[in-house]
Amino acid sequence: MTANDPIVQRLMSHHPRVITLGLERIERLLKRLGSPEKKLPPLVHVAGTNGKGSLVAYLRAMAEAAGYRVHVYTSPHLVRFNERIRIASELIEDDVLDELLTECEEANGDTPISFFYITTALAFLAFSRVPAELGIIEVGMGGRFDSTNVIEPVLSAITPIGYDHTGFLGDKLEGIAWEKAGILKRATPAVIGRQREVSAQVIETEAAKLAAPLFRMGREWQVIPQEAGFRY
Repeated sequence: MTANDPIVQRLMSHHPRVITLGLERIERLLKRLGSPEKKLPPLVHVAGTNGKGSLVAYLRAMAEAAGYRVHVYTSPHLVRFNERIRIASELIEDDVLDELLTECEEANGDTPISFFYITTALAFLAFSRVPAELGIIEVGMGGRFDSTNVIEPVLSAITPIGYDHTGFLGDKLEGIAWEKAGILKRATPAVIGRQREVSAQVIETEAAKLAAPLFRMGREWQVIPQEAGFRY
């Protein structure tokens, strides 16, 4: 994270980097903002440990090549905070970012809220005000209690799961998989990357509870590299 980014400095001066799990604060802020998360285009929600960023990049590239305008929310950024939020395929502009951050801070008031939570609210607010055909939302950490898990996607995606954020998600792969499987929604299809057996079992159990159809790599679909590309 670039310390001299003025937006980052502003956010860090008011909102702690400390990670908090739970949806109450983000739900309260979004309600004060008019529930922008309910005014978004069809969404793909992406969780996992390895390959989240790559999957988001591929999805965006394919959708844009097909002529769609795409909202994208990712983290972290590499150089500028603006990289986290693409509005209709374009990086959010500084003046828009500044105005939306002010609006979110005023709506939040003095209620404690973390850096990532207010950023998520800002992104949803930005997306709700510009038409697009698709939105791609990347989970920040875990999934079940991540601030992005207030949306109702048309598709969930879980990339390969490994050990990450163990201080918050625990050091058991079963527990980490349970957290990430928390993005699954009732009767909503989910595309699942190749998983270790223990993670696959957790995902299948959670999906069965929700009647969520699974499309698992190596089961319902496969991709084979070829000289001229891939065979699906």
